[in-house]
Amino acid sequence: MRVLVVEDEPRLAGLLARGLLEAGHTTDVRHNGGDGLLAATVEQYDAVVLDVMLPGLDGLTVCRKLRERGLRVPVLMLTARDAVPDRVAGLDAGADDYLSKPFSFDELLARLRALHRRTTDQADTVLQTGDLRLNPGARQVWRGDTAIELSAREFDILALLMARAGQCVTRYEILNEVWDGETDLRSNVIDVYIASVRAKVDKPFARHAITTLRGAGYRLEPDGG
Repeated sequence: MRVLVVEDEPRLAGLLARGLLEAGHTTDVRHNGGDGLLAATVEQYDAVVLDVMLPGLDGLTVCRKLRERGLRVPVLMLTARDAVPDRVAGLDAGADDYLSKPFSFDELLARLRALHRRTTDQADTVLQTGDLRLNPGARQVWRGDTAIELSAREFDILALLMARAGQCVTRYEILNEVWDGETDLRSNVIDVYIASVRAKVDKPFARHAITTLRGAGYRLEPDGG
């Protein structure tokens, strides 16, 4: 993989670059938001490791601007804050995953591998439920004629729900398929992502496609809501 690290703390940036290089990945480092945004815009990366607290443009702004420019590169955000509102803000900005400091470097590598795997191992069949369409290969989603921008995690959750439209998809199945079993099932991270998907594919269109089956899981209505 070719990875862009945007981290203003020199020691951590150096450790990340060295560790990624030793793991066989090509790595570029930028130390502020503006330079990180420019690099991610003009160069092609397989993933971006992006700190939230950066001089100049903060990480949330950088991520949001990347998505506004149509760049779908997976973004793993690093943050010293792990409160739900902070994670929600990152998801809304277009981040694909979150890792709280301090973190295990092995976990960071595993998360990068998972993000890369999901963006490269793609099917060609377009899924359709009512007027909701999803193209796994192009990683595009539409509600009618309106394109919907989703993060990589959001996309994978919606793809799973659409592939099993009308059926209950348990939290365990989402954890296994989307997170490769990496996330603690007791955490509310799945709920946060489901809420984020609803906010993009249902709420703007006054739909209720994704329903919660209390104590069981989630279901995408077969008519697309």
